[in-house]
Amino acid sequence: MKPVALVVFGLAIVLNALANILVKASALTKDADGAEGFVRGFLLNPILIAGLASFGLAFLAYRYVLGQGIPLSTAYPLMTTLGFAIVLVASRIFFNETLNLIQWGGIGFLVIGLWMIASQMSTNG
Repeated sequence: MKPVALVVFGLAIVLNALANILVKASALTKDADGAEGFVRGFLLNPILIAGLASFGLAFLAYRYVLGQGIPLSTAYPLMTTLGFAIVLVASRIFFNETLNLIQWGGIGFLVIGLWMIASQMSTNG
């Protein structure tokens, strides 16, 4: 895969994780009741809008990468697993969510699995 495609793939992963983090952050804001609360809480919430924009940009970047020849069977596990690990760590940092030893161990297994998948990228593509 071309270096530009790898950079765009990394961007897609980060944007997807960022989108999830922003959606969570937007959900923590206090919404007013009734129709006004709906409009302000959903339609006019700048954090939510930024999250939706991040999802859209991640989608476009991911589509570009798939068009560059990376196999879906490689791209999807890498995208979701790396995004999952980023969100886990960001949840701890930004939302003070706790990660127990099992979760940290799971991240370790994810890293091993990613290494196994990525090691086959050059032989399959």
